[in-house]
Order: sequence, then C-alpha cells, then structure tokens
Amino acid sequence: MYSFNYAPTPELLHWLAGGQLANRLHRSLRLWVILNKLYGEENWVDQLPEIFTYSQFRDRLFSSRHPKSDQLNAQTTAKCNDLECICHQTGEQIFQQSHTNMSLTEWREGLSSLTGITLKRIQEQLKQPPFTTVHRSIRDDLKQLTSLGWLQTGLKGQYQTLSSTQLPTPSLTSLTSLTQNNFTQLSLSETWDILQALESISFVQPNLELIIRRLWEKISQDGHISWSEQPQKRIFIHLDYILSQEMQDQVDNHQEQLEQLWGKISGGVVQFEYWIAKTASKIPITVYPVCLHYLRRAKYLSAYGIDPNGNLAWHNYRLDRIASDKLQVLAWGDPSIPKELKEMWHTGSLPTPEDIQNELDMAWGFNFYQPRELLIIRFPPEFAQWYVDNTFRHTSFHRVPYAKLPNLITKNIPEPQNQKILNIVQQRNSQDIYYTAWIRTKDINIVMRLRDWRPNGEVIAPLSMREQLKEEAEKELAHYSH
Repeated sequence: MYSFNYAPTPELLHWLAGGQLANRLHRSLRLWVILNKLYGEENWVDQLPEIFTYSQFRDRLFSSRHPKSDQLNAQTTAKCNDLECICHQTGEQIFQQSHTNMSLTEWREGLSSLTGITLKRIQEQLKQPPFTTVHRSIRDDLKQLTSLGWLQTGLKGQYQTLSSTQLPTPSLTSLTSLTQNNFTQLSLSETWDILQALESISFVQPNLELIIRRLWEKISQDGHISWSEQPQKRIFIHLDYILSQEMQDQVDNHQEQLEQLWGKISGGVVQFEYWIAKTASKIPITVYPVCLHYLRRAKYLSAYGIDPNGNLAWHNYRLDRIASDKLQVLAWGDPSIPKELKEMWHTGSLPTPEDIQNELDMAWGFNFYQPRELLIIRFPPEFAQWYVDNTFRHTSFHRVPYAKLPNLITKNIPEPQNQKILNIVQQRNSQDIYYTAWIRTKDINIVMRLRDWRPNGEVIAPLSMREQLKEEAEKELAHYSH
C-alpha cells in the first residue's frame, strides 16, 4: 500500500494550497504531482538518495532535454522540445492520469465552487501546463511541502523523505462541509458570525453581496428572527478604505470589468489613462492585468506591460487613480499591444498570480518588482518583547543572534557597504535584539512600517534606508527645536 493515495480532489488541492486555491491552483497541482511521485505508485522514495538535492529531484522530474539553468524564464522553459516532458502536461491531463472516479466536468465544477472562480476561467487555467515554470518555483514547491510536513530539510538545499508513519493526514472533511453552497452545515450562531465578518469586508470583493444575501436568507428561514433581533455584535473589524462612495463605485466598476475579462478564455490586454501623483498628470498605460490586491486603504492592480516610465515591466496601479471611466480591452491582434506580450501569449507564458506570489514570498514589500536588500534592525529588549517578538511580518523576518550578524553582513551585502555596516554593528550593544529580513527597499509600505517603529527601531542596513530615516528624523526634530 502506498503512503500517498489521495486523488487530486478540489478539497485536497485546497488544503495543499494552504486555503488559497483560488490564487495557487497551478502550485497545488504541482504539489499533488510531486507527492504522488514521491510517495505514490511511482515510489521515488526508493529511487532517490535518502538525502537528495534539488538537481537530483529535477533530473528525475523533467526530461533530460528540459532546460536546467536557474537563469531561464518561463518563456524559455516553455520551449522544451521533448513533448513527453512533464512541462507540457496540462492541468486537465494531470487530472485524467490520476485514476480518480470523479469526472473532469465534476472536477472543474468542484474547483469553481470552492474557489469562486468562474467555470470558464477554471477551464482556461486547466488547459495550461503547471510545470511550465522556472526552476525557482519548483524549489519553492519543495519548501512548501517541507512546511506542510511532507519533507524534512537537512543542510542548505537538501531534502529528506519521511516514513509512512511520519506523513501528515490532510483534513478534508471540514473543507467539504464549509463550502456547501446552501450553508446547511452551519449553525445559526455560526451563520451570524460569518455574516457579520463578511459585511465588514464586502467592499474588498463586491461579489460577496451574493453570499451575504444567501446567509441572510438562511437566517430568515432557519432562525425565524428579524435583523433587529440578531445577537449583539461584539467583534468589530476596522479596515481603512479612504475613498468616497462615488470613487468606490468607480473602483468597483473597474474591478468588475477585470473579473469579466479574466472569465474569458482568451484573456486580454487593457488600456487606460492613469494619474501620476508626483506630476499631477495623466499618462496612457497598456498592460496585461494579472491580479488585484487590497492593501493599506486602497485596491491595486498588478499588471505587466508598458509602465508609467514607458518600460515593459511590472507595476502596481491604484484603481482609484485610473482616470478612464472604463478600461479599454484590446484584442490580441491589436497593433498597440507590445510585441513581447504577444509572444508570451503565443507561447503560453503570460505572467500569472503565482509568479507574483513567488516574488512576494521572496521579500517583504508589496512592490515585488523592486530589487530586494537585506534589512538589519536593532530594538531595545523591552520594546522587542512587547511589540516585535512573536509577531509575523514576512517569512524572511527573523530574530538573529548578535554573534551571527558579521557573517550575514559579509555574505549578503557587497563591498564597500558591508564594511560600514560591520563598523556600526561593532559599536552596538550585544544585549539588544536584532532582526533581519529581505525587503523591497523602495516600497512605501516598508518605509511606513519602519517609521512606525521609530524611535525604538534603529535600521542598520541597508544604508540607503538608514540615511533616509536619519534625514526624516532630523527634519522632524527641527519642528520641535524652537
């Protein structure tokens, strides 16, 4: 009997995606394939070394003709000329080879129901090959399986499989019961709790109104009580959303237009005029829209195309700064679409939300397209105990012993900056608390977080950020000098 005998049901994929299947469908499919190969009927546990590296795993996973360089992008990877290589298998083909009793139609509908993504969009995603991606993504998949308890890590870059008794057991029952469209599995009090929470965040996703209406219908039918008789609300969610009602309506219209576009199999490119706050001027933008984010008071579109500087690049656009009343959707044959985007469309290598998530995982900061640098920050012990320790900022945000700082600095910060930083560290108290993280230095959200920690958090690196905060502190002090 094999250690992994789970079919790739929507519930299992949802569990592998950490509850974020809507954003990580391709990743969860890859995770299922890897687990099936390691612990399923192919039984790679007996074929790989007890402790294996990514390169050993890669050579078994992909064809011998598959590009091996870590420097390749997804477009180059898509040109693997071995049609038998796993990089050419679509999501549908992976499912059809899984020997499950569920039909393809049932599977698609289950994925659509669980994620809230339209059936057309699900079909479109499943026609794409999940393994047509860069090697870094597959490396991250192994790290994800480690965090889920399916693998162990040894030395850097090494992995070890587990015995059948050590493997985790996916919890699928609760997922199934909580995703029933009619909410029949929820008690009246649970329904009230969910309803109140959804009311607080419905502005993020206008389509939540449908779910709220269904919940209200359930309460009316099952509870036989009116809105005025609801249990007293004790928990309040306060999220800043700084837009006027008129601007919210405009943003919702843009969001609805994008969601309709994503529901089409062919997808598309959009054009709009965009306000640049620094110059108070409007500029034309032509981009391939990838996903939406809500962050610090506003909604943003992450898109790839001609950015505000006229370059072909990633950029995050605030929806409330789109000056056009409607987005103009361009057909793929439109001559104004950049040649590079058309080539990516033809080769099936257009960017995905998963690409963005991978970059967000690599460094702290929403502007995932900016270079990353190592942050070193010092706190007094008392402040760290109450405001920093046991908080989550980013997966790379860790407390580091003072004695390990010199090696970290030498290894990750180039000369001559590293010598200046080493000198600063040598002058600091070894009993203080030090944290490090990989950050997007030019991200305003990172700057605002570091400002919030002032004056208790001293930024030691990067030097550019240290200098910026120093200048800000001097200007601020000048306000109180007389």
